[in-house]
Amino acid sequence: MAQKKSLRVFLLILILTALTGLILFFAVKGTKKNPSKNPSETSLKVIRETVTNVIEISGTIQAAQTQTLTAAGNGTVTGVYVKVGDKVKKGQVLMELDKSEQEYNLAKHDYDTAQKQINGSPKELELMAYQRKTLEKKLEDRKIKANFDGVVADFTATVGDYLEAKDSVGTLIQRDYLKSYVEVVETDAPKLQSGQKVSCTFPAYGDEKIQGEVVSYPAVGSVTNRGASIVKVEIRIYNPPEIILPNYSFTGEIEISPPENLILIQREAIGFSADKKSYVEVYQQDGSTKQIEMVAIPYDRTYFKVVQGEIPENALLKPQSAPQISGTRPGDFKAGSNSQSQQGSGGVGGFGMPGMGGMPSSGGFGGR
Repeated sequence: MAQKKSLRVFLLILILTALTGLILFFAVKGTKKNPSKNPSETSLKVIRETVTNVIEISGTIQAAQTQTLTAAGNGTVTGVYVKVGDKVKKGQVLMELDKSEQEYNLAKHDYDTAQKQINGSPKELELMAYQRKTLEKKLEDRKIKANFDGVVADFTATVGDYLEAKDSVGTLIQRDYLKSYVEVVETDAPKLQSGQKVSCTFPAYGDEKIQGEVVSYPAVGSVTNRGASIVKVEIRIYNPPEIILPNYSFTGEIEISPPENLILIQREAIGFSADKKSYVEVYQQDGSTKQIEMVAIPYDRTYFKVVQGEIPENALLKPQSAPQISGTRPGDFKAGSNSQSQQGSGGVGGFGMPGMGGMPSSGGFGGR
């Protein structure tokens, strides 16, 4: 009896094992026959990006005008009439040197002229008149005056200092605007135009951008000490913040054209109706698709730019053909711009596409 009972238990275990194996086999087989219908596993994504067309620049900023305050001759400082930060007008006297010697020479010359008017010749009187102008200028040169309306940026002289000719005592600047002469490579020079917008970033001003514009550029290029051919472009910043001072460094961009928002789709997402109009199929939440007519033009060797048609943001598109090239992103094969020109992931205006079976050979896709 014990042997019969053991045999029945063994057979029961064997049958249960066989049934379990069959259940697992059909479960796996059923899974293979019914692959996931999740569209995200086979769909193509819509890519949105902003393309900028700019020329990168860098340099140091300068005041609109700068005057170095220097003594015209030797002498002791007898008058100081300004301090750093003062605003002055054109022609205003900023400092004065001792002028007693010059005043004496002019007075003596006037006395000598009076004597010559009694018994001197007309030629002598004419020469003395010229000499008086020279003496008047020497007297006037004892003063240092402002050449334009501006601000005293630096001033070191005090009353009693002795100065020699050409000694510098300070700086006067005009900051109605700030300017800089930046280098642009010769390949980017044809893109330049007066009035183009410029965005500048100063380390002293954080990440905030300061706006300026292109004012002028010469008709003749120049060569740097590195052997590069460049054009010196004058840019200006009007009404600059007080914190931005002359000789501050900056980086920036000259805007060649306004930023462009692009909608990019892979060529495999484009289908064609019987009347040869192009479309894409957008997956819906229930797994069905909705057909949307659109017009697209080549962007690079993989992507096309949608120029007409409304494609929802974050849409998933149904493939219409097998991929031609894998592992690429927008701009990977795009004709690049010059070294200092940014065009996002490759500039707008891609080149013609190689022939594609079943697709129109014209420059873009869309209704006729």
